[in-house]
Amino acid sequence: MSSALEALRQDFGGDIVEPGGAEYEAVSGSLLVPGSPAYVLRPVTVADVQAAVRFAVDAGLKLSVRGGGHGFAGFGTNDGGVVIELSRLASVEVVDKERHLVRIGGGAVWGQVAAALAPHDLAISSGDTRSVGVGGLTLSGGIGWKVRKYGLALDSLVAVELVTADAEVVRASAEENQELFWAVRGGGGNFGVVTSFEFTAQPTTDVFFGKISFPATELTTVLQGWAEYLRTAPEELTSIVDFANPFLGGPNAPVEVSVAYDGDDPELAARAIDPIRRLGTVLSDEVTLKPYAEVLVDGMTPPPGIQIVTRSGFVDTASVPEVLGILAEAAAMELSPIMSVRSVGGAVARVADDATAYAHRQAELMFATTVLGPKPAIDAAGPGLAAIWARLAPHVSGAYANFLSSATEEAVGTVYPAATRERLAAVKAQYDAGNLFAGNHNIQPG
Repeated sequence: MSSALEALRQDFGGDIVEPGGAEYEAVSGSLLVPGSPAYVLRPVTVADVQAAVRFAVDAGLKLSVRGGGHGFAGFGTNDGGVVIELSRLASVEVVDKERHLVRIGGGAVWGQVAAALAPHDLAISSGDTRSVGVGGLTLSGGIGWKVRKYGLALDSLVAVELVTADAEVVRASAEENQELFWAVRGGGGNFGVVTSFEFTAQPTTDVFFGKISFPATELTTVLQGWAEYLRTAPEELTSIVDFANPFLGGPNAPVEVSVAYDGDDPELAARAIDPIRRLGTVLSDEVTLKPYAEVLVDGMTPPPGIQIVTRSGFVDTASVPEVLGILAEAAAMELSPIMSVRSVGGAVARVADDATAYAHRQAELMFATTVLGPKPAIDAAGPGLAAIWARLAPHVSGAYANFLSSATEEAVGTVYPAATRERLAAVKAQYDAGNLFAGNHNIQPG
């Protein structure tokens, strides 16, 4: 260990934060999960990342990589190991204006990206939250507010630069290391530390965005009508329905339909959004024209002791009525989880299932259940949550890794279909045979 640490101090140009240091408490844990790593390394160059990877290997310590730190499973930290914290590798640069090619550092968060691209009238369809990391979201999918028009965040990706378990710098794209490029688009952080991403950004205007709320008593009608309409709605319209929020009344919480219309023409926006307004009794309508960068919200940092349990699934067209019916019934329970249903399809479904490691292309909806609170509340909600998922099981498939707090073998099996997982295992064996990068929904080397 002493020789490995000595080599690190010689080769590493960033900060080495250890327990007891002034910054340790601020950087030891990820946003949602506490941790007590032996070292938090904050690189400022790619060479620093290489040195950090060599140190983890030479010292025989568990390694975690942190971008934004929002992962529900707490992949961005550990106990007793090494954390590579990438926040200082966060540049955002338009490298080709004509092609809208953007290079983004592996430690950037989406709020930084949106703000930097706004003066160029460009955007990348990302997640919902400013502080979510570009890396974590993109490598596992990226279902955002332009998803039906432009696809997942990873569908806009044209190249990555990453540091492998051998501390080598590798570039992957459609022309270079094609199989690795296939794998990083959906395979998470299994293959190395991504130090930069290159995206094709999309031209953007202001967008019509906001919530339309309906009474809880109209949940079933609104939910089923919403899903039916989204099948034929313009792809410029992306929408999410949230309900059963215990902080807004649980079973009596309003049904909140969030809409994002990708365009600034009020007539076209009204034509796209008005059918949702007609689904029920509108309690509030907050839809306004705003810059895309202002659509992203601030992330929630839970107080100490608060746990979050999230689980997700995909729904094909034939199963939509059954799944929405089960969710609506569950929403009437006193200990119901928070529920969120998102429309996908559109541009996502026009990509072949095997074109990327994200394999759930034909799903019409993605939904998630979330329970948060102190451990006793989580435990109390457990049986009811298990019963809901037992009812859902025959009608849903897969899971979205970005909304999944479990990282068991069973959970990984829901994220990746068997053929996808087998192909990923072969790539893993080539680039990380020792499974150094296990802090994720882990693919065992084939």
